[in-house]
Amino acid sequence: MTSTDVRKDAEDSGPSGYAAARLRLLTEGARSGPPRRSALAELTDDWLSGLFTAGTEDLKGVSLVAVGGYGRGELSPRSDLDLLLLHDGADPKAVAALADRLWYPVWDLGLALDHSVRTPAEARKTAAEDLKVQLGLLDARHLVGDPGLTAGLRTAVLADWRNQAPKRLPELQELCVERAERQGELQYLLEPDLKEARGGLRDATALRAVAASWLADAPREGLDDARRRLLDVRDALHLATGRATDRLALQEQDQVAAELGLLDADTLLRQVYEAARVISYASDVTWREVGRVLRSRAVRPRLRAMLGGGAKPATERSPLAEGVVEQDGEVVLARAARPERDPVLPLRAAAAAAQAGLPLSLHAVRRLAATVRPLPTPWPAEAREQLVTLLGSGQPTIEVWEALEAEGLITRLLPDWERVRCRPQRNAVHIWTVDRHLIETAVRASEFTRRVSRPDLLLVSALLHDIGKGWPGDHSVAGEIIAKDVAARIGFDRADVAVLSTLVRHHLLLIETATRRDLEDPATVRSVAEAVGSQSTLELLHALTEADALATGPAAWSSWRGSLVADLVKRVAAVLAGDEPDEPDAAAPTAEQERLAIEAVATGSPVLALRAQTEPPAEDRPADDPEPLGVELLIAVPDQAGVLPAVAGVLAMHRLTVRTAELRALDLPTGVEGSVLLLNWRVAAEYGSLPQAARLRADLVRALDGSLDIAGRLAERDAAYPRRRGVVAPPSRVTVAPAASRHATVIEVRAQDAPGLLFRIGRALEDEGLRVRSMHVSTLGANAVDAFYVTGAEGAPLPGDEAASVTRKLEETLRA
Repeated sequence: MTSTDVRKDAEDSGPSGYAAARLRLLTEGARSGPPRRSALAELTDDWLSGLFTAGTEDLKGVSLVAVGGYGRGELSPRSDLDLLLLHDGADPKAVAALADRLWYPVWDLGLALDHSVRTPAEARKTAAEDLKVQLGLLDARHLVGDPGLTAGLRTAVLADWRNQAPKRLPELQELCVERAERQGELQYLLEPDLKEARGGLRDATALRAVAASWLADAPREGLDDARRRLLDVRDALHLATGRATDRLALQEQDQVAAELGLLDADTLLRQVYEAARVISYASDVTWREVGRVLRSRAVRPRLRAMLGGGAKPATERSPLAEGVVEQDGEVVLARAARPERDPVLPLRAAAAAAQAGLPLSLHAVRRLAATVRPLPTPWPAEAREQLVTLLGSGQPTIEVWEALEAEGLITRLLPDWERVRCRPQRNAVHIWTVDRHLIETAVRASEFTRRVSRPDLLLVSALLHDIGKGWPGDHSVAGEIIAKDVAARIGFDRADVAVLSTLVRHHLLLIETATRRDLEDPATVRSVAEAVGSQSTLELLHALTEADALATGPAAWSSWRGSLVADLVKRVAAVLAGDEPDEPDAAAPTAEQERLAIEAVATGSPVLALRAQTEPPAEDRPADDPEPLGVELLIAVPDQAGVLPAVAGVLAMHRLTVRTAELRALDLPTGVEGSVLLLNWRVAAEYGSLPQAARLRADLVRALDGSLDIAGRLAERDAAYPRRRGVVAPPSRVTVAPAASRHATVIEVRAQDAPGLLFRIGRALEDEGLRVRSMHVSTLGANAVDAFYVTGAEGAPLPGDEAASVTRKLEETLRA
């Protein structure tokens, strides 16, 4: 069916005809994107025009005007209809009757309507008072009625906007900044708001308004295509949800991707991010130009007065590096620069800009992209040094890097970058796309360059550590191969290439070992030492680990994690220096532990104590990391079955997060009969204050004697947790860590974090007759990664077949 046929049906049948024609238009698969939006706008235009002219009165000096998105002809399936009934004030009663004839049919069809009835003077007055109204009127489009009235308003509104631009544009910029602070950046969010987030449709509309002011203009290359992509996604989102929503929720992404004919949700997000990045960069450049023009206008009259009238002041240009100068607060190319003869110039200009804390001008970046020659392989030493300088410049690196990437210079310098560019990370811990995370890691690493002997290797490893995420399989393994190639290409020698590839291969080694392994076990420390190989590499890996975690997000690093990594590094450094780690002996009980054990034997029931952990000195803790180390929970229990699941369940009931846990049988003093289990755990309150020790003990007594139904209580609370429709966690995975310990079998559990997870694991291990020597828990966002050191009843590691059977049964339990 053609657009003409659809419009004819709408005209012939009134509101019901419009509704049917609208439905056919939205459900036919032949049209989508701009053609469908235009057709929907035309269909709506014809219907409203019919409503306008359906009355018997012959109104003069009245017109119906579409504004905002409808004025631009961009109607998505669930878009509001933004309408202005414009009149000259001659017959208010007739205008009111006409308004009723227009608005009520729209409401009857359940369409969202944003309407107003104003004279041209009232419209201009409201626009002067409300910036959002003025922005909507900039896109005013005549529908029906007196065209002269509409044209007069459009002319007046545009004139007002241009005359008031020096005042209104800073207000518009402030609105954009406030909105970005509330909604975040579209190019990094897993559930972005396509309209309100920075780089979204609102920002694209703001750029149109800036262009209409004639004060500055946005970079147009790719901007219309980016805007079209976001509108296409919004259309598909409206059709998939049947709602007027702009938030691309996780549970809708697969359906939206299918509606657009895309491979999967990741492909969808990547396209959204790429579009948002174009709009964000255009916004940065445009607002910078607006600021420059407004500053110039403010200074020019004073300069002319000082220079005696007609003389035009010369533009000051300050040299920054060879072929690079500063002008008007931006970094530009010198007049004598020859990019076609100087392949290092892009990196030199970028490094100079980052070091000076200045943006690269759009003209300079585009000239470099259009004319510069490729770097030879391997790179000359100057190119490598300029890259290191750029990476080590701190926060200004980000804006400069984005400018290079916007014009395609980064992927020409580093072709492997294309696979990680705009790549989403579906992990609640990560707050950035892969490429932005790599740059953020380099920025963080620049703070640690005084801690290492080779800051250049630290900065380049920060840039490359996740480069393998663009390839199948383990990204550390894939990244090692890519890092070798990139490092050799940019001119590092064979020894440095080996170090860089080791850092990329093992960039997760320290944090995973420190939080998931028993650091008292010599096998743990030796395995890390063997992987690292040297003190200098360990030094670099320590700094890279912290930079990586800090750049990941707030959940990835804390004073507690830092203290564990530092302890591991100290132990590994000793091994690399030639000291062999001692085999762990059973530690003699402290006086407090012995007291608790004797009391447990005497009473025949559990005894516990809570003791605050000592925090590291203030000077060793970052100012923005106030997290305490939690409290130490000591529990002495007469030896019996079910201790681990009972304790874990009680702690879960009281919303206590377990960070580390040890369980061992305690040798009692001579003359004291009985066997006691000692549990030394470190816990922290999930929120609120810690429960009283007496209450914990009472619940533990009930759990051990079977009168407290922990499983039932946790199931009730789990059922009360809000669950988001359509969000399905990956299945739990249980594995045995090979050669992780000589004294125990290490079972690693990766699962969705949930109340009572440790209780379920502990009960499953207890059912298998295993003894848990220690466990190391780590929670990253919604993901739990826990390691359990277990032995058989005789205290020896499990045989291979038994370990495999245990992991299989535990995995089945957690997936049930």
